[in-house]
Amino acid sequence: MEALKRRVHLRVLAEVPDDATRDDLAPLVGEYVRSEDPLLPAVVHDRVVAQLLDEIAGLGPLQPLLDDPTVTEVMVNGGRWVYVERAGRLERVDVPLDPDAVVHLVGRVVGPLGLRLDRASPLVDARLADGSRLHAVIPPLAVDGPCLSVRRFPGAPPGIGAFGLPRPALAYLGWAVTSGANVVVSGGTSAGKTTLCNALAAAIPPTTRVVTIEETAELRLPLPHVVRLEARPPNAEGAGAVSVRDLVRAALRMRPDRIVVGEVRGGEAFDLLQACNTGHDGSLTTVHANRAAAVPERLGALVLVAATGLPLSAVHAQLATAFDLVVHVARRAGRRRVETIGEVRRTPRGVEVVPVFDTVDGTLAAVGAPARPPRRPDAPPVDPAWFA
Repeated sequence: MEALKRRVHLRVLAEVPDDATRDDLAPLVGEYVRSEDPLLPAVVHDRVVAQLLDEIAGLGPLQPLLDDPTVTEVMVNGGRWVYVERAGRLERVDVPLDPDAVVHLVGRVVGPLGLRLDRASPLVDARLADGSRLHAVIPPLAVDGPCLSVRRFPGAPPGIGAFGLPRPALAYLGWAVTSGANVVVSGGTSAGKTTLCNALAAAIPPTTRVVTIEETAELRLPLPHVVRLEARPPNAEGAGAVSVRDLVRAALRMRPDRIVVGEVRGGEAFDLLQACNTGHDGSLTTVHANRAAAVPERLGALVLVAATGLPLSAVHAQLATAFDLVVHVARRAGRRRVETIGEVRRTPRGVEVVPVFDTVDGTLAAVGAPARPPRRPDAPPVDPAWFA
């Protein structure tokens, strides 16, 4: 059977254009298999065609896992051991893999994107055609063999109700986004920051022009007027890179009503800070942080990465006026939950996040009332009942 697959694979390489899609390939591969072995039983024929399509247009033995709607992430350790995430929990699966084959598969998938994966460029980050995010590291950086992670995204992004928020907290967040509050979503890796940012954006009025900026495009805002920008890594010659910071600057010239930055992790924090302080109300972003209280210091450190020469006191002063809310999300026991909703305030001790809703005995509850006025004068007042 392997000899048959090799013959068909060679015919595809010789006769089919490189830009052919899986749908284009399916009838051709079926025809080639039938011509190479006319007596092949129908069940075996269909299985061979599916395997060839996975190898030619997908990630080979991993493709069935990526096609499984219950799988949200596929991970390969050392080119041999495969794990998947289902319902927020990791489990090992038995998939026959060869380290060299993993490198070949990834290289073939990222090649048409202008990327490469080899010993000279042993790390790659890419967005696949279906929106999945692929990250791969190979030796010499990966000591035990090639490591691969593919994060899939569901057909319809989860709504705000997926984060276990009580009604008062839901109402307050909806009011804040609609009223033009600048919101930072914080949390750890895979906590659900981007998913929550996407869900919060549902409260943005549909007449708003929104520009999204991401390193790898993941946001899918449920809005009609959205401009999506994605950073670009350098090509094989080390040229052509476009950073998130470059895109934030470009977005300011695109007449945005609101700016959404998928994640700030470097000097772009300074440009976003400037945008939020110069009339771009209602912006959203995410940042890695262990807790809501750590966000001001974390953002301050990222602003300093921009090497603007601003003293830390000036950075903190701008942070206090740029952002209104911090929403901290975490993954607990495989479930994503909002743990804190805090207001950014300037205090004698510096810039602090003062909780308005916080986790008490495992439940998000009101622990205070907001003190900041809404950014937009036409915004309705908050309902005191939300904080009772």
